Amino acid sequence: MASLLLCGLFAGVVVAAAIFPGLAVSGLMAKGGADTFEDLPTSLDVLPSPQISYIYASDGKTLLAMMYDENRRDVPIADVSPYMAQAIVSAEDTRFYEHRGVDLKGVARAFVNNENGGDQQGASTLTMQYVRQVTAYSAKTPQEVVDATAKTPGRKLREMKLAMALEKKLTKQQILERYLNISSFGHGAYGIYAAAHVYFGKDPKDLTLPESALIAGLVKAPSTNDPATADGLPRAVAREGYVLDQMVAMHYITAQQRTEAKATKLTIVGQRTPEGCESVQRPDLGAGFLCDYLRRWWLDQPAFGADSFERENRLRAGGYTIVSSLNLQTQAAAFKYAKDQPNVGGAKVGMGNPEAVMVAAVEPGTGRVQALATNRNFSNDQSANGPSTNPSRKGQKGNYPNTTVPFITGGPGVPGYQAGSSFKIFTAVAALEAGLPLSHTEDVQDQFVSDYPISASSPAACNGPHYCPRNSTGDPTGTFDMWQGFGLSLNTYFVPLEQRVGADKVVDVAKRLGIQFRSPSDAAFAKDAKQWGAFTLGVSDTTPLDLANAYATLAADGVYCAPTPVVEIKDLNGNKINAGDPQCHAVVEPDIARAAVDMARCPVGDQSAFGACPNGGTATGVRDDVGRPVAGKTGTTDSGKSATFVAMTKQLAVAGILTDPDNPQTDRTMSHPVVNNAVAYTLKAALQGQPVVDFTPPSRLRAFGSD
Repeated sequence: MASLLLCGLFAGVVVAAAIFPGLAVSGLMAKGGADTFEDLPTSLDVLPSPQISYIYASDGKTLLAMMYDENRRDVPIADVSPYMAQAIVSAEDTRFYEHRGVDLKGVARAFVNNENGGDQQGASTLTMQYVRQVTAYSAKTPQEVVDATAKTPGRKLREMKLAMALEKKLTKQQILERYLNISSFGHGAYGIYAAAHVYFGKDPKDLTLPESALIAGLVKAPSTNDPATADGLPRAVAREGYVLDQMVAMHYITAQQRTEAKATKLTIVGQRTPEGCESVQRPDLGAGFLCDYLRRWWLDQPAFGADSFERENRLRAGGYTIVSSLNLQTQAAAFKYAKDQPNVGGAKVGMGNPEAVMVAAVEPGTGRVQALATNRNFSNDQSANGPSTNPSRKGQKGNYPNTTVPFITGGPGVPGYQAGSSFKIFTAVAALEAGLPLSHTEDVQDQFVSDYPISASSPAACNGPHYCPRNSTGDPTGTFDMWQGFGLSLNTYFVPLEQRVGADKVVDVAKRLGIQFRSPSDAAFAKDAKQWGAFTLGVSDTTPLDLANAYATLAADGVYCAPTPVVEIKDLNGNKINAGDPQCHAVVEPDIARAAVDMARCPVGDQSAFGACPNGGTATGVRDDVGRPVAGKTGTTDSGKSATFVAMTKQLAVAGILTDPDNPQTDRTMSHPVVNNAVAYTLKAALQGQPVVDFTPPSRLRAFGSD
């Protein structure tokens, strides 16, 4: 109590003069200071300081990216070199272990020094410095931030009172630990963990004596003394020498140790910790696009805040440990084959091509996105990019080989791309739900005159304003069932089938399976889809991710899972956040989903459980390439502006789209072997080492209409 009273009286007169020598001090202020001091709060509101969030691959070990506003990761003092703890005390508060939060001798010394014209001294103890920093970090308004750092007697008095109260609650080691974790050390390093890595590329526990002394000397002026700069290095070394001298004076080290430390030439790494999806730690994986998808997914999750601003702040300051859904084996394969497809001759595409091979892989039953890859670098640096192929952007840079545009997943300004006949599977599901079996037949002709309206001037019109689709040149005519119609991708089988069950029912299936309608025109058609006759032929925009997840839903016996880029999320304290758990529900009856999958084995050279697949298909070599039971579908738009392929097993669904994302209306013809091989080889490599799982056959009722 005596020390408290003394400090209160001393604060009004001495501290104000010591820190603010130009301020007039009177007996009245001294009394007021004492009264004010007694009334000051003793409770310190401590909010967590900003922490790095780490994103790992699905193995939980491979670091992919770091997100932060301030490069900081708190560590216990047990994981900090003893030299570092000794050095910071020597540099900032030599009586740290003697005082109780306020160094009265230091206050008196500062007063005498300042009164005699010496360099201005503040007499702030290490505890007071911590109080000042944590008060600023815990401020809830801009004014509170100003008040926490303002050079006023009131602020100084509050610091003293709070420091004394804090020393009654925490041990010296606890205070030291918190101080080391909150302090700024310059060059973008906040806290001792970041400082050790930024300057020396090592953990804090491994810091040597001279390294510790240099880092400790930075707190006083982290920007001026930055050893990673030419101007700052000499100042940092000089300050290091001062700290070493202080450590000798405090008997932490010997004079011989000081001599050896001063003679040690330190190698300053000066490497700022990489931040964000443009700085993924495994560039060989091409994982920036999945990282960015995770970031955008996070911004949509209510669990992390009321709006996108708050959620982004949580991600960049909350210290989360995020185990992403990125499967190293799948992602490596997807990136490899997006860049280079074996056995396609001169049709290969590379990183510098305006054509993009976009690949997405989704795990059925969980919705976990195992891979997102394309023949692009995830980077905003477009200085070396090729010219845009879009006539409306003539003279501008294109999005190759560098871009951050979310081609694979869709997003603002990216509605997706037409996926052609891969959409026929939605018509098949609608037909099965309407009670038609796979054995249902249609009379297939070269051209079908539908009841759907269309402009009479359209190339697809006939007999006036009727939509009249044709088959591809060389397609057979005659009577075909659903297995055959899907295997051979007969347009004039599926448009009549769509007309029979209702286009609105087909669109409803697509919605349930996760197809989104991002463009205004598609959204308008989908809202009232009864007359959308061309929908079954894939005229609506979609993305590889949506398409892979739709097929994954069927592979999972009709259980839709919202696509998710995470496996597990833990907060700073190690508590699990449930936002990353799979969000799944049944959208199609299991037997109907199995029937659709059985039908989808026909295009890829596999065989229906009933031996009903025709000879021939649109991608018959895929079964041999993948080497296990597989189902899927190709898709081609008019004039070959895009080429699509989806392939699925019970364990994984992979979708790929090849087009020019800068100019989806390109007049170039896309190569199916390129996208087919990219998808097939990705699927094969992703499943290497996993057991072979066969599809569950549908009932005979769904196959043939009778048990």
